[in-house]
Amino acid sequence: MLILFNFLKELPYFSQMIRVVILGAGNVAQHLYAAFMNQKSIEVIQCYNRKGRLLHPDQKESSVIKDITTLQEADVYILAVRDDAIKKVSSQLPFQNRLVVHTSGSVPIDMLGNLNRKGVFYPVQTFSKDKDVDFDNVPFCVEARKEDDLHLLKNLAKSLSEKVFEISSEQRNILHVSAVFVNNFTNYLFSIGNDICKKYNVPFEILHPLLLETAKKAIKMSPDQAQTGPAIRKDNQTIERHLQIISDPLQKEIYQTLTRAIQSKYGKKL
Repeated sequence: MLILFNFLKELPYFSQMIRVVILGAGNVAQHLYAAFMNQKSIEVIQCYNRKGRLLHPDQKESSVIKDITTLQEADVYILAVRDDAIKKVSSQLPFQNRLVVHTSGSVPIDMLGNLNRKGVFYPVQTFSKDKDVDFDNVPFCVEARKEDDLHLLKNLAKSLSEKVFEISSEQRNILHVSAVFVNNFTNYLFSIGNDICKKYNVPFEILHPLLLETAKKAIKMSPDQAQTGPAIRKDNQTIERHLQIISDPLQKEIYQTLTRAIQSKYGKKL
C-alpha cells in the first residue's frame, strides 16, 4: 500500500548556507539556478555541463566548468540532466559519500551511482526556456536514504516553495504518469485545437478563457464533476459534424478515441 503524501509544514531552515552544485544546462537547470541565486540561504558554488554554458546572464564564467573532475566540495549535487543520462553522469563523479540527487519524476533513486549518498529533488512543474516560473507555487517532491540528507533537501526545497512533499520513488513514478496526462497530453490537445483554428482562420485566443476555466474547474471540483461536452451528452449529431470538419486522419482518430473513452467511463455507449 502506498504511504499517503506528507505535506511538510513549518520546516526549520539550515542555520548555515547550503552549498549547491548544478550539473546540466537544460531548462530545469536554468530555472533552478535562477531561483537559487535569489536565496540568501543558498549558494550555487559551481555548475557543470559539457559545453561550459552559462545558466544565467548574471552568472560568473568562472563558476561554470566543462571538466567533471574539477567539481568542488558542496552540500548537494543536483543532476538536472536527461533521464537517460542520470546513471552515466552519477557514475562519473570524482568523489564518494556526498549527497547526489536527480530531478526526474520517473527515474528511481537507485539509478544513481552507489559511491555517493542518494536523493531526489523533483519540482513538479513544466519548464520552458523563455517562460519564468513562480517557484512559490511549485510542489517539490524529495526523497533520501538518510535522515540528515532528507532534512537538507526539505530545507533546500522550503527555501523556494511552501509545498514540499516527502514521497517514495514508487509514488513519484505514479505522480509522473498522471502529470503526463494533465500536462503533456493536454498541451498536445491544445495544439490540435490551435491547428484547427489556424486552418479555418479562427483566432485561437477566443479559446483562452475556456482553457483557463477548464483548468480552474479541475482544481475546484473533481474532474469527473467538471466533465462536459457532446461525448458525455451522447450528442451524436454534434459529434458527426465535428468529424466532418476534422480532415487530418490522426486528429480524427484522437477525437473518436477520446469520445469513446469518455462515454465508456461515464456509462454511455457509442
